[in-house]
Parts: sequence; C-alpha cells; structure tokens
Amino acid sequence: MTLQTILTHPRLKLFLALSRTPHGVIDIATPMLAALLCLGHFPSPTTILLGMITVFAGYTAVYALNDLVDYHTDREKVRTGGYEDGEDYLDGVLVRHPLAKGVLSLPEGLLWAGGWSLVAMIGAWLLNPVCLAIFLVGGLLEVVYCLLWRVTPFRALVNGIVKTLGSIAAVYAVDPQPSIAFIIILFLWIFFWEIGGQNIPADWTDIEEDRRFNAKTIPVKLGLKRAGLLALACLVAAFFLTFLLLWVSPLVSGTIHLLAVAGLGIWLLLLPAMRLVDASDRIQAMNLFNRASHFPLSILAVVVVRLLIL
Repeated sequence: MTLQTILTHPRLKLFLALSRTPHGVIDIATPMLAALLCLGHFPSPTTILLGMITVFAGYTAVYALNDLVDYHTDREKVRTGGYEDGEDYLDGVLVRHPLAKGVLSLPEGLLWAGGWSLVAMIGAWLLNPVCLAIFLVGGLLEVVYCLLWRVTPFRALVNGIVKTLGSIAAVYAVDPQPSIAFIIILFLWIFFWEIGGQNIPADWTDIEEDRRFNAKTIPVKLGLKRAGLLALACLVAAFFLTFLLLWVSPLVSGTIHLLAVAGLGIWLLLLPAMRLVDASDRIQAMNLFNRASHFPLSILAVVVVRLLIL
C-alpha cells in the first residue's frame, strides 16, 4: 500500500473527522505563535520538528477524547436528527461525530486516541517533562469539561483553560524558565479568544439540541442576546490583549505589523461578533466561529513575516 493510497483512504477521513483535523491543523498555529513570541526568534530545527509532531498529536488526541467522552450524549443527539454534515461550518468540513453516527466503532476511536496520546506524551517528555504534565492535566480537564454538559454553563471556563494549555506547553518547550508576565498575558489572551470566538458560537450552533437535552451552555442559560454580548466583550478583551502580548514579547514589532494585527483583529473578531449581536442568528454564530478560528493563524503569519523579511 502506497503512502498516497493511505492518505486518500476513506477510513482515514473518518478518523480525521473524529479529531476534527481541519480545525486542529489551524489550532496548531496558536502554540507555534506562543513559542515564537516567547523566544523572539525561531527555535532550533530539531525543536521545531519535534514540537510540530507533538502538538499535532496532542490536538488530535484531545479532540478525539472529546468525542469518546461524549459518545452516549452525541448518540442521543444523532438519533433526534442533530449534527448535520455539509454545513458552512469549520467543524463540519468532514463528518461530524463519526463515532456517534456509527461509521467508526468505539474500539477504533479508543485506539486512535490512545495512539496519538502516546506520541504526544513521548514528544512532550523529550521537549520538557513540564510539557508532559501540562498535556496530562489538559486531558483530565477535557474530560471534566465534557461531563459538565448538563451541570453548569461555567464549564466554558474549563474549556478556556484547556485551550490555553497547548500554548503554555509550547512556551516551556522552548524556554524552561519563561517570563511569568508573558505566561499570564498569553493565558488571558487565549482564554478570552476561546470563550468569545469558539465556545459561545460553537454552543450557539447546537442550541436546539442543547435545549432539547437540557444542556447547561452559555447560550441556553443566558439567552442569545446576552450570550452574543458576552462573546463580543471577550473578543474585545482578546483584541487588546493581542497588543499587550506583542509588547511583552522580546520580538520587536514595527508599526506596519501592529496595523496588520489591528486589521486582522477587526476583520476576524470584532466585526463578526458585532454582526452576531445585531442578528442573533445561527448563521452569524457559525461565521464568527469560522473567522475567529483563523485569528491566531493570521497573527502567526504576521510574526513569521516579521522574522523572515521585515
């Protein structure tokens, strides 16, 4: 079997769907950005290669873990017609929740998640044992987040913390003793971006199913108008924290780079969030989710251009 045959195999697409790989690949930009801003320059080629393998494995494992823990609740949603495929939604590029839809078996999902977890743990240990500890904590918190689905909307706070851990691990992978101020600002930046640009709009898209199953999410508990305002407030905070993060980084950013960051923040975060507040509909929630997902990647592009050219 050739490599091309493996990469184009229909079953592989199902496993990639389990880990939401199109979204996960975009998410990898965030820890890469964190490492570059912490150092102010590129790390060694060995660290870059090992780091990229490790972070891909980590995100692949944790996204799959989410579906494994939510297996029974997702099955309930599928039976009532939830999780339609083919929508203009980043997490729906491939089959949504293939375990719940029965196109992948539970043992297959466990093997997939377990294998990538092993790769992530080995890579994390080689980079810095602190990274391994962070990965294990992240996996545990992801389980807690899933189990709180019918308990409290404050589960979103757990989700925000989980999303920060990959980038914090990336910082420790390149600097065993990073600046505490940098870590705190990085944490807050990702946390507010995740709540406003990912968690709230993602839960918004599933609000009908969540109401039916008495889920405790922010859109369900606060109502759509207040949830939209909260998302906007979080993204305004993330927007300004972006500049604070660049300021504490040893990498010096010029005026042109700061203007680019401002433009990207307005386009990818603030405008979609304001449209969501104004319209309060599912389409705008998906648009915000899709746009905001690309924000760290866009900032990474600015930083890489700064390091290579300007």
